[in-house]
Amino acid sequence: MKIIDISHWQGTIDFKKVKADGVQGVIIKAGGSDAGFYKDSKFETNYTNAVNAGLYVGTYYFVGSGCLSEADGKADADRFINIIKGKKFNLPVYMDVEAPKRGQKDKVTNAIIGFCEEMEAHKYYVGVYGSDISGFKEMFNYEDIKDRYTLWVARYGTKPKYATKHDIWQYSSTGKVSGIAGNVDMDECYVDFPSIITKGGFNGYNGSTPVTPTPVKPVKKSNEELANEVIAGKWGNGDDRKKRLTEAGYDYNAVQAIVNQKVKKPSTPTYKTYIVKKGDTLSGIAKKYGTTYQKIAKDNGISNPNKIYPGQKLIIK
Repeated sequence: MKIIDISHWQGTIDFKKVKADGVQGVIIKAGGSDAGFYKDSKFETNYTNAVNAGLYVGTYYFVGSGCLSEADGKADADRFINIIKGKKFNLPVYMDVEAPKRGQKDKVTNAIIGFCEEMEAHKYYVGVYGSDISGFKEMFNYEDIKDRYTLWVARYGTKPKYATKHDIWQYSSTGKVSGIAGNVDMDECYVDFPSIITKGGFNGYNGSTPVTPTPVKPVKKSNEELANEVIAGKWGNGDDRKKRLTEAGYDYNAVQAIVNQKVKKPSTPTYKTYIVKKGDTLSGIAKKYGTTYQKIAKDNGISNPNKIYPGQKLIIK
């Protein structure tokens, strides 16, 4: 099965074009604990539109560096459940483990087990995501989890050499798919998860529900989001803009007021240049300059905020 995984970094996605390009499933970021506790800003929209396009859907939660005990794992699982409750997923739900530092294998492994056991207690079909070497080999104990949970392994260029027992392989972070501007992670899935999950009654299914979720009501966009789209030229001009926004069920006057304010008073950011040093992380750099790692990644066109390298020049706005 051809799968992609996405988050707000991919922006607005045309899932019908994604499906027409041969993609069968999508694993959507729900949120995480690597920058406080948050829900991904595009999760609701991505879930709704992916389901309505007829794609198989899974989800993942990015745990932070402080997830180092069974109790921490359980707490993050509960936060994950709170974000995804009421929704159905016919692909697994995953714990994304990339942030913890090396040298804490037992602690990270205990956190993984705590997370996964809590998810299973709530009838979720749970798995673990990580890189072949820096994750499964160096960060936690692969042997302790490989036969307990489904594994999603990242290794680009060649198939995983260490975590050879896996069900999904993430083989690229620079894929191109119709309906998505820019790069997207590409994955191969070797297991018929939709049948296993729906027949088994996992992830919101009762054991007899059809494999494909029924369409759900589209998520309405906020006036702020609409204003940004208007400024980007997505809603036309003048009477045409008013007509289109009104027919879509939005308050034209409220949206236009925000547009007028944004255009009238543009922000004037200041800029700094930072050269990445060995051991740096975007989160650490962001803390130093009083900003967020998400903003630095966006301002510098970084598709994967976990991948920076020594000598790289960053613009800090």
